[in-house]
Amino acid sequence: MDDTQQLWFNILWISIISIAFIWLFIRSVRRSDNRPKLILKWVLSGLVVWFIFEEVVPGFREGGVAALDALMMILFCGGVMAIIWRNSITDSFAKPLASIFDGGNEPPEPKPYYSVAQTKRKLGRPHEAIVEVREQLARFPNDFEGVMLLAGIQAEDLKDLSAAALTLDGFCDSSGSPPKQVSAAMNQLADWHLKLAQDTEGARAALEKIAARFPDTELSLQAAQRIAHLGDPARISLAAHDGQLMAVPEGAKNVGLLASSTFLQPQGMNPGEQAAAFVKHLEQHPLDAEVREKLAILYADHYGRLDLATGELKQLIEHPNQPPKRVANWLNLLADLQVRHGADYDTVRETLEKIVERFSGSALAERAQARLAHLKLELKGQQETPGVKMGVYEQRLGLKRGPPRQL
Repeated sequence: MDDTQQLWFNILWISIISIAFIWLFIRSVRRSDNRPKLILKWVLSGLVVWFIFEEVVPGFREGGVAALDALMMILFCGGVMAIIWRNSITDSFAKPLASIFDGGNEPPEPKPYYSVAQTKRKLGRPHEAIVEVREQLARFPNDFEGVMLLAGIQAEDLKDLSAAALTLDGFCDSSGSPPKQVSAAMNQLADWHLKLAQDTEGARAALEKIAARFPDTELSLQAAQRIAHLGDPARISLAAHDGQLMAVPEGAKNVGLLASSTFLQPQGMNPGEQAAAFVKHLEQHPLDAEVREKLAILYADHYGRLDLATGELKQLIEHPNQPPKRVANWLNLLADLQVRHGADYDTVRETLEKIVERFSGSALAERAQARLAHLKLELKGQQETPGVKMGVYEQRLGLKRGPPRQL
């Protein structure tokens, strides 16, 4: 190798070492918790390396006694480097193991903290709590926990329901809000309208926003179900403010001497009136699954109209977006009614097999399979047992006086 090639080889080697040195220096400085100390270590290390090239390397080239002196100096320089970098070397081996438990150098995931705001709220300082919540929301916009906390302070502590509604509406109108969080926010707003202002119309408006934003979904069905049970606004408002008078009928006298206690049974609406009320309610709220289910049971158990009951339950079963558990419950209820009212084995079996087909592999299907296995016994148990005619016994035996007892 001539002098020119040797020169270029040395330049290349020095360039590689310099680049590696600069890269290690920058990387270590960025990751260091004590940068001045680290820079001092690098400076001292640079001086040691300079001393090695200036004093030690020439000694090795000369050979002889100079080489032995160079060897001693290189050992000394190695000791100095070990002293400088001993902690860093130890950390390089220990950190991979420690990172399993403490997460290593990964920074913690940033998240909002509302403990200060909650403490101030409990101390009766809602305005200061709102300031703390808004500071966190400025760093983490549309954080659901923070939005609900802010709206809760406005509604429950400051009694400013309109401000709480604006807070929740702003969150729900943002494009990135998850549907379940929007539904939870509007349901909470409806709760506040009912609890704090006895405002049924405000609650209905909040729930209607769920149905309008997520039509033909399970969330809209849940909102419609709740709207159907909000009741009459005037009656609820009167009950909340003035109370309602309840007439208490006078109880029967001399109860122990009465021949019958049927008067003690609660007197409710007769089945005809109840069915008419259910039908009228469903005309206004066709998605009210609870009332439709009750109407089906009334049709079957009171009127013996299994066909009408089946029609009502099929409306629930075939409606889209119903939760699987509720569909399975309605199919089981239909099977119950069929068993009670004399349907044959094939009809009931077909009903239960729909659960297995729809929810194959689930716990719902497993329970339906278990019921199918015992269906014949269930049908047999529902068959009427012939009545046993009892004898006619003399009444008021306890009051009759018999012959005197012989001693």
